Amino acid sequence: MRHIELKDGTIYNFENMKIMGILNATDDSFFPDSRVPNVDNAVNRAMKMIKDGADILDIGGESTRPGSDPVTVEEEIGRVVPVIKGIRKKNKDILISIDTYRSQTAEEAIKAGADIINDISAMTFDENMADISLKYNVPVILMHIKGTPKNMQKNPHYDDVVKEVKDFLEERINFALKKGIKKDKLILDPGIGFGKNFDHNMKLIKGIDEFLVFDLPLLLAVSRKSSIGEALGGVPVEQRLEGTIAVSCYAALKDVDIIRVHDVLENSRAIKMTEVLK
Repeated sequence: MRHIELKDGTIYNFENMKIMGILNATDDSFFPDSRVPNVDNAVNRAMKMIKDGADILDIGGESTRPGSDPVTVEEEIGRVVPVIKGIRKKNKDILISIDTYRSQTAEEAIKAGADIINDISAMTFDENMADISLKYNVPVILMHIKGTPKNMQKNPHYDDVVKEVKDFLEERINFALKKGIKKDKLILDPGIGFGKNFDHNMKLIKGIDEFLVFDLPLLLAVSRKSSIGEALGGVPVEQRLEGTIAVSCYAALKDVDIIRVHDVLENSRAIKMTEVLK
């Protein structure tokens, strides 16, 4: 059974698919309804997600949508740390991941109560990220990205997208292991929409189980993304819930371990039904 070791030494098993709820402490994420820049609103949203079935909360303070501009590390910390502290006052047990590629933000988030680092760059943007994982004994999500959020969607090209993403993740796994991070501290994410066009994304989703070859927990983050809109004939982000649920159910059938979504209740119910049938 795939698992991770948490910072307190607890083994967290993925005997069924886990729901990661998206909490954007920003005013610039691609789905307006997911933006909760106010701390109290963010904490209340988090409590609702937990009630609706979230196993993990993913908190980010900088939008990484295509074309987005970075914020300062001080601004990012100022957005996420109060939210994490607010959640921890009400719930000590829910797993919290910090969605950042900056080691300084990751460190402050972990001090505030975060359990997992979710790094869109797989520790390539900040050379100190591995040291923070080691210092605090926390797992890291290694995601594939081609380019940066600012330029990643400018004509991305692959000869074989599944193979190239697998090769990248294998290299990052080896990097982490050489740094001293244990294998059971790693989670993989192929990075849907991060330097990929529609065809690339569809190939990765269809072949998602190929990434299980690494015997590491696998995360899929597709919720309401543009590829779903394109597949459904060009519908806007507000109308992509059903498409997201379809991908979540497909992922459950393909033994994906974590699905990252905006709409926790709807996806949770659909996944539970899928797993009963499976």
